[in-house]
Amino acid sequence: MIKTLLKSVREYKNSSILCPIVMVGEAVMEIIIPFFMTFIVRELENLAKGETQSVNGGNIALYSSIMILCAFLALFFGAWGGRLAAKASCGFAHNLREDMYNNLQTYSFANIDNFSTASLITRITTDVSNVQNAYQMCIRMLVRAPVLFISAIIMTSIIEPLMALIFGGAAILLGTVVSICMVKVYPHFRTMFRKYDDLNSVVQEDLTAIRVVKSYVREDREISKMKRASGEVYKYSVKAERILTVMMPCVTLTMFIVNIFILTLGSNMTVGNISGNVSPSKLQTLIHYSAQIMSGVMMVAMCLNFISLSKGSADRICEVLNEKTTLPKPEDPVFEVKDGTVDFDGVSFAYMQKADENVLKNISVHISSGETVGIIGATGSGKTSLVSLIPRLYDVSDGSVKVGGIDVRNYNMDTLRNSVAMVLQKNVLFSGSVAENLRWGDENATEEDLRLVARQACAEEFIDALPGGFDYDLGQGGVNVSGGQKQRLCIARAMLKKPKIIIFDDSTSAVDTKTDASIRSALKKYAPDTTKIIIAQRIASVQDADKIIVLDEGVISGIGTHKELLKNNEIYRDVYESQIKSSGEKEVG
Repeated sequence: MIKTLLKSVREYKNSSILCPIVMVGEAVMEIIIPFFMTFIVRELENLAKGETQSVNGGNIALYSSIMILCAFLALFFGAWGGRLAAKASCGFAHNLREDMYNNLQTYSFANIDNFSTASLITRITTDVSNVQNAYQMCIRMLVRAPVLFISAIIMTSIIEPLMALIFGGAAILLGTVVSICMVKVYPHFRTMFRKYDDLNSVVQEDLTAIRVVKSYVREDREISKMKRASGEVYKYSVKAERILTVMMPCVTLTMFIVNIFILTLGSNMTVGNISGNVSPSKLQTLIHYSAQIMSGVMMVAMCLNFISLSKGSADRICEVLNEKTTLPKPEDPVFEVKDGTVDFDGVSFAYMQKADENVLKNISVHISSGETVGIIGATGSGKTSLVSLIPRLYDVSDGSVKVGGIDVRNYNMDTLRNSVAMVLQKNVLFSGSVAENLRWGDENATEEDLRLVARQACAEEFIDALPGGFDYDLGQGGVNVSGGQKQRLCIARAMLKKPKIIIFDDSTSAVDTKTDASIRSALKKYAPDTTKIIIAQRIASVQDADKIIVLDEGVISGIGTHKELLKNNEIYRDVYESQIKSSGEKEVG
């Protein structure tokens, strides 16, 4: 896990290495100050005893100057270390988010199915922030604290070994308490982050479907859902924090007990009740080192607190980083698609590797370049699954899919997908203007190109009516246009791509029959060599196709023209008759 995360440090490696070194410098300066304080107090002792001949004012000035210099150096090293830690941790978080997002872009649809959208958002935001804070504490405090602790123990041993044993015993006790807390708190934090995913999922769903919520007057129900999800986060946060609250009181209590021991034992040694070589100056120094040792222990406890919080986040981040695409790259990829020919050879497909039943079963069909092919079938018959195999959104479970006579698994992924345009069932637009959305099809398209595809998709008229025309801001997700307008913009975007194969996945369901016919007519006129695959619920959308494929529960029930299927295919005939009756028309013939 650590190895995976540290790969994201990269250009901030120097800051990450230099920061602990600088913090060691700060710790050393803090250790030196009490040491020289001993000499000053000793001089003052001699002055108090009346031994003025033993007092050296020059030494006091020298030691004071050294202490002031060490204090300024400690301040300098501390400020420099803080700046380095901030730069390194922020850069690390920046790279980590970038690496996660870049890896997400390589995912197949099968990979994406392993994570919910809300979970991925939580991992890229909250989880990375937790790891960033832990990383900053580690490079800044987790090195400084042990150096401070060990150095103070050594200096204490030099002054009085018995005192060092007291500090060592206290450190072992606190280390045990902290370790137990970390082991117990981790499962609660891990569960808490899963509850964060659920909370974000509720928020995302409610905001996306806010119009439905309001139209059905279900605000109270959604508020209750949010309250439950937030309550779960609260419950596990409290459980975790309840365990962590034990740590700091234990550290504070131990620190006071140690100070009592030091003062009691040291004062008795000073007055001679207990044998030992502790003078008032040495006792003063021991008290300073006691504070530094306990400060080091508190810093370690605080760092471990952050680490225990970030451990669950780090595991979740590594799951995203270590997820490998289920679509392996070919060793010798093909970088050219010759034409729009499509061949399904004995194709079977299931979304899950261990699925009991395939979604598609032994599909074999040939589609010539430039043909218009319709696909009809009931909901769940496998229409979308079939066409998703053409741009290799998924890989087949058995058989092969060929485009231009070459297996899609042998193509360079960008080459294949640039040659296949897919207008999805769910129309997706992005924040920005109409022109910016259309240029997803071709970044270098001119305004004339945009007008041409808008005209072909029957979108030019309503675009011109918008304030600003092609510069009109569609809003997030295209909220400023209707469903039918969204569909036409998505069709125009796909046409601008000038693909060899264009797939319409029930993408004209929100437009009227006349507009649907106009779009199909434009496709025939302006893209005669482009293979057109149309998934539709309306027979009228595919009846003029060169061939129509009828799917039934993942199996091809029939292939033929509209007239042939009316004669030979019962499923197609039933769909046709039901639509004729529902439209109030009379069947002819």
